[in-house]
Amino acid sequence: MYARSPLKLAILATAATALVFTSGCAGRGGKAKDTAFVARDVDTLYMAAKDRLDRGDTKIAAALFDEVERQHPYSPWARRAQLMSAFSYYVARDYTKAIQAAQRFLSIHPGNRDAPYAYYLIALCYYEQISDVDRDQKITMLALDALNEVVRRYPNTEYAADSRIKIDLVNDHLAGKEMEIGRSYERSGKWLAANLRFRNVIEKYQTTSHVPEALFRMVETSLALGVPEEAQKYAAVLGANYPGNEWYKKAYDLMQKHAPGISAR
Repeated sequence: MYARSPLKLAILATAATALVFTSGCAGRGGKAKDTAFVARDVDTLYMAAKDRLDRGDTKIAAALFDEVERQHPYSPWARRAQLMSAFSYYVARDYTKAIQAAQRFLSIHPGNRDAPYAYYLIALCYYEQISDVDRDQKITMLALDALNEVVRRYPNTEYAADSRIKIDLVNDHLAGKEMEIGRSYERSGKWLAANLRFRNVIEKYQTTSHVPEALFRMVETSLALGVPEEAQKYAAVLGANYPGNEWYKKAYDLMQKHAPGISAR
């Protein structure tokens, strides 16, 4: 759902470059031998994978990096190949395999210096699968959990800085889902169910862009439920925090129309 940001791509490019074990470059002949998974020495195999990645053949690159680990599991290159495989699958948008490769790296090398990158890559894989607000949000919650894990474990890294930005966007997305459900309940006349959804937005997602509308909807549903005092309370909160907002103007007009004896100010 979300486009890949320049910051994220810069971080990934830097991290991927740091994982490269050698400064040399493989040949670019594109011969079939690059993709023939036969026994080869670790240097040749790793550089064949790197060459494929450089040329944009991400799925082949990932498979070749997997071969490095399979054929040379005790080589220092195997550790780097695990993450390069995860990165290659990520670029190819094969998020399931990217997550699996990154998780395998973390299970074997939990304290490695590249662990922050692995956690961040997992979070990105979930983040880029976030669906529209009218669909199930299970993947959104997985993205939020993974992003929070990056911040919790590595708060002072560039990965955490980017994760915090994405956490705000994910929370706004989740609040939007609550609003969508609440509005649907309203249209069906299910005022209490709608009221509870809008309350969730106010209490759980206080910093999101949906709060002004949620406060207005609380005024609307409270009036429909026959509790104008509650409606006045939310209208007052709306006026105090968003005095120039269009939703406050609507709330004020609604209070004047349906509860003229109770000031919305």
